[in-house]
Amino acid sequence: QVPLVESGGGLVQAGGSLRLSCVAGTAVGFQKMGWYRQAPGKQRELVGVMDSMGRTDYIDSVKGRFTVSRDAANTTVVLQMNDLKPEDTASYLCYAKPRPWSNDYWGQGTQVTVLS
Repeated sequence: QVPLVESGGGLVQAGGSLRLSCVAGTAVGFQKMGWYRQAPGKQRELVGVMDSMGRTDYIDSVKGRFTVSRDAANTTVVLQMNDLKPEDTASYLCYAKPRPWSNDYWGQGTQVTVLS
């Protein structure tokens, strides 16, 4: 298991911004990295992911507000969140997949709370 260390969560007013970072404890790059989120009583859902070719996929509710980016080594992923809404409140989990056939790796989660 490769450790994924997340940082950047917190409390913010609606309309504000937060930046989440996730650093993988390995020098081996990942084919896919990104973020999921899970709110109490709800299923885990994809927020945004990017593959090693730079292609992205976002859940519709965050398009135009959130941006996923990665470093050239494919071991760090950042989620820039702008115009946050109370419904974005959740635990945000870093996700990484070394190769298409590999198991998924998950971070511990960082809490994002958006006040109305």
